[in-house]
Amino acid sequence: MDFYPVNEYGPIMPGLIMAGVAITHVFLAQFAVGGGMLLCYFQWLGMTGKFAPARTFIHGYFKALVMVSFVLGALTGVAIWMAAIQVGPQTIQMMIQNFHWVWAIEWTFFCLEITSGYCFYRYHERLTDREGMILLVIYSFASWGSLFWINGILSWQLTPGVWLVTENVWDGIFNPSFWPSLVFRTIVSLCLAALAACVVINLMPSVTRAVQAELIHRVGKFLLPMAAMPLVGIWYLAEMPADSRSWVTGGSPAMTLFMMGSIAASLAIGAYALIGIVYQKLFINGATATLLLFLAFGATAGGEFVREGSRKPFTIRGRLYSNGVKMKDVIRFRRYGITTYDPYPVRRKKEFPSPHLLTGAWTYRSLCSSCHTVDGMNGLVHLVSTWDPDQMRLNIAKLQQTKPFMPPFAGRAEELEGLVQFLLWCREGRPEKRDVEVPEQDLIKIRLWLIEAGSKPTTIGDSLTNSGEVPR
Repeated sequence: MDFYPVNEYGPIMPGLIMAGVAITHVFLAQFAVGGGMLLCYFQWLGMTGKFAPARTFIHGYFKALVMVSFVLGALTGVAIWMAAIQVGPQTIQMMIQNFHWVWAIEWTFFCLEITSGYCFYRYHERLTDREGMILLVIYSFASWGSLFWINGILSWQLTPGVWLVTENVWDGIFNPSFWPSLVFRTIVSLCLAALAACVVINLMPSVTRAVQAELIHRVGKFLLPMAAMPLVGIWYLAEMPADSRSWVTGGSPAMTLFMMGSIAASLAIGAYALIGIVYQKLFINGATATLLLFLAFGATAGGEFVREGSRKPFTIRGRLYSNGVKMKDVIRFRRYGITTYDPYPVRRKKEFPSPHLLTGAWTYRSLCSSCHTVDGMNGLVHLVSTWDPDQMRLNIAKLQQTKPFMPPFAGRAEELEGLVQFLLWCREGRPEKRDVEVPEQDLIKIRLWLIEAGSKPTTIGDSLTNSGEVPR
């Protein structure tokens, strides 16, 4: 395990910060991808004379909205890197180590996207129709190309497939869930662009109601691929590992709830779009379009939550746990201790009345703080509030059996006992004086429970073995 300084966020769960930035970025970035394709379509309509008002749409608010989207998308992309490095530096390190050339390719596409998008925004009125179309095609290709490569790395986290054996970069990128994930994200991009366009069309005061209705009807064609989303979703679920699939289909109430919410929002948008806009050619006013766009944001948020949560107890399946511990390091830390290797001292040492409590705080920071707070959101003190000391020792020692989406405890019996005493001390209100005696019989019980639990996760079962994947 590679150790990094750990930042404290008080009562705020670290993952919540990452989730907020990531959901906003995904929404903006996917809209920018679909927006480029939509602009290409309307540029074609205008230059071929098939629909003259298309030029008004291109030269109006939507062009600016796409520009704002990919600028804000770029800024939130940087924010993702900053947040991820703080919350999960080991994950980012492994991503860069294994896919540095892929990141370089993606950044090249991103630079091309920014350059072509800005050139069209700034100079398109001075260009011929053909030159404008060339810029838009370059922008659309580059933005979708950026999505293509990022999708490969993100899907690799959940379904690394034979990469676990070969460690070949292409085996990692073109992993089992790569294609369903890419198709799904592309459809979502088109949908977001179409819904945003409906909002923009209602904000065009110089355009008549009849022209607005025709523009919305043209935009509605980009909602047609939503009809395929249920099939693509089933395809994606089929490619997920069995245990991950079980989380979102009832095994985890929170993930199931978010998935059902995402599906419900998507069905509502799809039904209204396909029946109302495409089939019945209804006019969609600004309020309704805005509501549908907010529903799409909610569906995006739910989908991203499920995608992140379904990887538990890993951030990179079969290789790296959610707390930054590699699978291969668990046995070593069980023998020598996690705090033995952590070079960063615990802050405010004088606050702890005994060395055992200091060890417990250090263990919490190394193994728990990436997902939990002490007594804030997802706080350990609240989660163990009904457990007596022996229950805490047993449940933490057999953590992957207590809660299968948790990684196995990666530390010595003394560190586990220190963690128990630390949580008890926090539960008592952190008194200034607290004597801690650790009977040898308690350490013996913990060691036996750790041996019984084993060093492998419960959720992985035989799924890796059956597919030829061998954790290293």
